[in-house]
Amino acid sequence: MPLRRKALAWAIASIAVIALLYAIVHRPFPADTTPEGAYMRIARSVASDDPRGFFAYLETEAQWACFTIRDMRAKAAARITASYPEPQRTELLARWERFAKAPDGSDVFAILYTERGWSKRLRKDLSGATKTELAGDRASVITTQGTRWPFRRRQNGIWGITIFTAELLAEAEKATRDLDVVNAAADDYDRARGK
Repeated sequence: MPLRRKALAWAIASIAVIALLYAIVHRPFPADTTPEGAYMRIARSVASDDPRGFFAYLETEAQWACFTIRDMRAKAAARITASYPEPQRTELLARWERFAKAPDGSDVFAILYTERGWSKRLRKDLSGATKTELAGDRASVITTQGTRWPFRRRQNGIWGITIFTAELLAEAEKATRDLDVVNAAADDYDRARGK
C-alpha cells in the first residue's frame, strides 16, 4: 500500500507542476476592457509587426480619422482620374492612391505606421506594465522602464491608445482640405475643356 500511495502522490504532484507551468506560460491576457489588456495586445502586435492587429486598440477619434483619410483620398483620386490632365494626374495619384485603394481604416493606419516609423516610437519601451493610473475615462499604463502610455476608454468599453490621435486627425483634416483643392482645380479643368 505505501508504494501505491507514494506513486499516487508523485503522479498528483507531477500533474500539479505541469498544470502550474501551463498556466504560467499560457495565461490569458487581461480583458481588453482594461488598460493593461489593451496595452498587452498592442505590445503583441508591435512585436509581430502587425499594426492592423492593434487598430481596434486606437481611440475612436484615431480610427475615424483613418476612415476619413481613406474616404477623402478616394474621392480625390476619382476626381483626379476624371478631370486632371497629365502629368498632374499621374503625380497626384501616385501620392494618394495607396490610401484611396485601402480596403479599411486599419490599412490606412498600417500605411502611416510604416511610412512614419511609428513602430520605433512604440518599440522604445513596450516592457511589462507595472502600474496603471486611472482618472475617469483616461488611464496611463506605466512600464517597468517608466514610460507612460496614455489610453482613453471608448464607448464600447475597450481602451484605446491615444499617442497617434493628433497626427491622424491632422492628416484627416489635410485630406479634407486637399479634396477641396482637387475639386476646385478639377472644375477649372472641366470648364477649360468645355465640359
